[in-house]
Amino acid sequence: MKELVYTNYFWQDDDIRLRAIEPEDWEGHYYNRFDTPARRLLECAVELPPTVTEAKNFTEKFSDFSPGTGRIMFTIENLNGENIGGINLNSIDERNGTFSIGIQIDRDHRGKGYGTKATRILLRYAFLERRLNKFNDYVLEGNEASAAMMRKLGCIQEGVRREVIYTNGKYHDLILFGLTKEEFIEIERKDM
Repeated sequence: MKELVYTNYFWQDDDIRLRAIEPEDWEGHYYNRFDTPARRLLECAVELPPTVTEAKNFTEKFSDFSPGTGRIMFTIENLNGENIGGINLNSIDERNGTFSIGIQIDRDHRGKGYGTKATRILLRYAFLERRLNKFNDYVLEGNEASAAMMRKLGCIQEGVRREVIYTNGKYHDLILFGLTKEEFIEIERKDM
């Protein structure tokens, strides 16, 4: 096979690339399931102990952009081809033009801006290719890193759903964030 040339590739920037999940990615999914604090922030709950079978089933279900899953799942890799996390476009409402994004960066790669970069690529796709109009998301109270990322992306805090998540022995708030296509385009213009 010819060597791939990524020079003008939509799904990457200077540091990361998004690609389809492949069955071999099960190990990364399995590894991440052992990071209970991060998974609690992502899933708003403590999950049952991970299994290799579950990890392999997950990657098989979402590999190659399988239709009918309700999500468009990607693996995030650095430009050396190392798997550094996952991101997905979900809760897509074509009629109303709304969507959400879920993301997890492996603990060894956090704090380097990879999550922001991957989300920006997916926002560009949702707004400029899928004609979606509004990104809606939430952050579990106390998840300061994700809240900071939302603000860095230009999202506006739109509200708080009080005491709707029960985990770790108490009720927590969800902090609601949103970003319109128009706001995103304006931010992109300023960054050029």
